[in-house]
Amino acid sequence: MEESNAVTERPPATSLYSRKNPFLAELTRHDRLTGPGSSKDTRHFVVNLVGSGLVYRPGDSLGALGRHSPELVEEVLGLLGFNGGTAVSDPRGQPTTLRQALLRDYTINRANRKIMVGLSERIAQGEQRNRLMELVANSDALSEYIDSRDCVDILKEFSEARFESPAAFVAHLSPVVPRLYSIASSLQAHPNEAHLCITVVRYESHGRAKKGLASGFFADHSDLFVRNVPVYVQESRTFRLPKDGATDIIMCGPGVGIAPFRAFLEQRTLEGATGRNWLFFGEQHQATDFLYGDELLEYQRQGKLHRLDLAFSRDNSYKIYVQHRMLEQAKALWSWLRNGAYFYVCGDARHMAKDVHQTLIEIAKKEGGLSAEAAAEYVSVTLMKTERRYLRDVY
Repeated sequence: MEESNAVTERPPATSLYSRKNPFLAELTRHDRLTGPGSSKDTRHFVVNLVGSGLVYRPGDSLGALGRHSPELVEEVLGLLGFNGGTAVSDPRGQPTTLRQALLRDYTINRANRKIMVGLSERIAQGEQRNRLMELVANSDALSEYIDSRDCVDILKEFSEARFESPAAFVAHLSPVVPRLYSIASSLQAHPNEAHLCITVVRYESHGRAKKGLASGFFADHSDLFVRNVPVYVQESRTFRLPKDGATDIIMCGPGVGIAPFRAFLEQRTLEGATGRNWLFFGEQHQATDFLYGDELLEYQRQGKLHRLDLAFSRDNSYKIYVQHRMLEQAKALWSWLRNGAYFYVCGDARHMAKDVHQTLIEIAKKEGGLSAEAAAEYVSVTLMKTERRYLRDVY
């Protein structure tokens, strides 16, 4: 999730809870951040850490293990024809029931190569077998096929395949892996709590409504004040505030990438940091998608957020993103960087972070008078690796 080198270190936490032994936490708050009419469903969750011994600093992430919807589990059981109470083993070899294993231990909301091979070994000659064997024999076609399908999809399409036992079926599944969420709070500001900013993933494919494992679990299947959310703290090795509170920081966090910067602002305010804070935030519409907008505007009113540049991409006849706002403020941004400011980016690695990176290079060329090669060297080597002032939490 992170890039760059270490900025600060701390002694390891003393909590007994970890990825292998997560703490069962409860949600104590669940608010919708996006307004009516938004195309996104982004929410604010508060996780209660009382009794866990878990501690974190701004920049850390909370690992959470999602659980499937009971409806999906029952649909899979029905297609398999197995009793959900049958004994099987979880990924650690511990005894459990098939229903519990499918609910919390094994991934069934996404198909994988292993289960496709397992189906191909258990299907009689015929049209379904021919289709299945063609897929399994073509790696690219198989990748494309499983990318948009879950276990229900494939069990329906290849209904002639039969697993001989529940144990044989789960042996072809992948264990559920944690989802890491950048923590959106300062522990000092919110003792015994971790705040999360999550966009609920919902989509339709192959005629069925589907949702993300972790985000769907938080939104739809985690009742308030019930200890059923397995979590642990994933410490950041790199994504840290400057040691010197007098240092200026520039934060670029569109969408849910705002999360760690909410924590940064809380922490810097608590500590009385004298360095200036500059935030670039972007989303689709200001009226419905200005995440934590009231808080950010209040920080600005109080003089704690010294610059706030907003990019709402669908509020104009042409799309405006955070990198466009950076270019508009190129002279000031370059001045901050040359005077020692740290630059942070959080969010989408595939598109946004690449665009922001290239924009930094363009600013170095334009405002620093550097050649293309020298500008790339300054951003990718000097800032990122030598001075460690360009830090990324991208995924």
